[in-house]
Amino acid sequence: MDLLDGIATTRAIRRYRPDPVPEDDLAAILWHATRAPSGSNRQPARFLVLRDGPAATEAKAILARAFRDGWGAKRTDHGFDRGSGADPASPKARASRAMQQFVDNFERTPVVVLACIRRWRAPHISEGGSVYPACQNLLLAARALGYGGVLSMWHGFVEGELRACLGIPEDVVIAATVTLGVPEGRHGPVRRLPLRDVVYDDRWGADAAWAVDPPDTRFTGAGPAREARPAT
Repeated sequence: MDLLDGIATTRAIRRYRPDPVPEDDLAAILWHATRAPSGSNRQPARFLVLRDGPAATEAKAILARAFRDGWGAKRTDHGFDRGSGADPASPKARASRAMQQFVDNFERTPVVVLACIRRWRAPHISEGGSVYPACQNLLLAARALGYGGVLSMWHGFVEGELRACLGIPEDVVIAATVTLGVPEGRHGPVRRLPLRDVVYDDRWGADAAWAVDPPDTRFTGAGPAREARPAT
């Protein structure tokens, strides 16, 4: 797969077949994750892989509760059942169904990866920069091998239980939860805001006339309203 094609077509995948991920593929995915840069090349990223062992089974159940609670609150707060969400064919309703299936079946997710940081100094605002590039590498490597995944943060609701269950030391930060598996759906070109809506040239808000999307780009209606550009 061409690298740029992979970047342009890697979707957030939340629906998985029950197929296990072979260990050779899992090793390849995580090897590519560890190729990511880190601050001062300290390489503090650590990955705790949860599959079907006794501790993993207990941890998935803990996470499932957090993910169901997190989605329940978000579904209400963000009005997923109101407006266009009331139309079963709308993108909002489809997204809601995918999320509901994701949390309802969390315990059966083939692989859950806790992306962690072994802390070497006091908590710092930039420490996530030493693991989040690795998370993106992980998702792209999974895409290249025919898998899919998504990064989530709802582990934070049950972090204490998770640490106790898995023996995670206090000096280790749980930075993200990444789920992986064979997609039930498929990857494909993702929709984003037009490039000229999010790229400025020379000063904030100034139009970047050169920021042109490829001709086959499809756009999303989600995201913030387009900002007014200053008069030129």
